[in-house]
Amino acid sequence: MLSNSNILITGGTGSFGHSFVLMTLKKYNPKRLVIYSRDEMKQWEMARLFIGDDRVRFFIGDIRDKDRLYRALDGIDYVVHAAATKIVPTAEYNPFECVKTNVIGAMNLIDACIDKKVKRIIALSTDKASSPASLYGATKLASDKLFISGNAYSGEHNTIFSVVRYGNVMGSRGSVIPFFISKKSEDTLPITDKRMTRFMITLEQSVRLVWHAFDDMVGGEIYIKKIPSMKVTDIAHSVNPNARLEFIGIRPGEKLHEEMISKEDSLYTYAYDDYFKILPNINKWSKSKDRIKEGEKVEENFSYTSENNQAWMSAEDLREWINTNKKKIGNI
Repeated sequence: MLSNSNILITGGTGSFGHSFVLMTLKKYNPKRLVIYSRDEMKQWEMARLFIGDDRVRFFIGDIRDKDRLYRALDGIDYVVHAAATKIVPTAEYNPFECVKTNVIGAMNLIDACIDKKVKRIIALSTDKASSPASLYGATKLASDKLFISGNAYSGEHNTIFSVVRYGNVMGSRGSVIPFFISKKSEDTLPITDKRMTRFMITLEQSVRLVWHAFDDMVGGEIYIKKIPSMKVTDIAHSVNPNARLEFIGIRPGEKLHEEMISKEDSLYTYAYDDYFKILPNINKWSKSKDRIKEGEKVEENFSYTSENNQAWMSAEDLREWINTNKKKIGNI
C-alpha cells in the first residue's frame, strides 16, 4: 500500500519519525516522504542523514496553522500524525498550549486531510489517553475521539482515520532508560515510586504496528501492540545493579502504571495474535465484521495495564537490548 506513494508525517523529527522514515524508505520505497514539523534546527540535523535522497522532503509548519497544512498536503496519499505536546509536567503547567496542539491541531489536520482527499491517516496516541490522569492524557483522549469520529465527519470523501496507541518507548529521548544511563556513574538513582511499572516497546515495533494499521484499517480502530512490562526498579538495576534507589514521589499528572485498555473499553475490544484492537462505539461500528475480522472478543471488565500484564521483560533481556542498541539510546 505504501509503496510508490506520497506520505507525510507530522512531528517527523522526533524519535518515532526518525525510525519511521528510515524503515519506510527501505521497505516501501515511497515516491515522496514529507517531514512536517516546526523546529528548523531538528529538520536541518535530520536532513543531513538523507543528503542526496530525493524521496525525503522537509516542510516547516505547525499543525496549529491550518493554511500551512493545506499547502503541505498537496498530493499526499497517507499521513502519520506524530506531532504533539507530550511532556506531562510541561502540559500541566501550560495547559492551553497543549490543547492548541493536541486538540485544535488534530481538528485542523482532520479537516485538511478530508479536503485534500488524503486516503488514510494514522494518529499516534499514548497509554495516557486511557483513563487520563493528566492534561496531556486528556487532550490525547480528545484527539483520539476526534480522529475516530472523523470517519463519520468525512462523509463521501473516502478519507479514513485510525489510531495507534503505545506507551514507554525503549531508549527514546526523554524516556527512563537514557535517563538512568546518564546517571550511571552516580551512587543513587531517583525513582518516583517503588511500585511503578511501565510497558516496554521498541521504536521498530511501533513502526511495524503503524504499517499493519494502514493495511488493516477500515476506520475508527485503535491498535495496541501486545508487549511486555517491567518494574521501574528493575529497569534501574538493569542499568546500574549497585545503585541505591531514592524514591522521590509521584510528579504532577504521573501514573503508577500505564494503561492501554480500560475496563470500559473492553466492551469493544478484540484480541489478535500480537495486538489488540478497540473498535469505535459509534454508528454500530463495533459490530462490523469488516473491522472485527478474525479477532476474539475479550472478556467484559478486561483491562490491559503494565501492572496486570501477563508478559514481563527480565533484567537480563533489557541489559542485552541496551548493549545491542548503545549508540541509538537517547539519540533519536
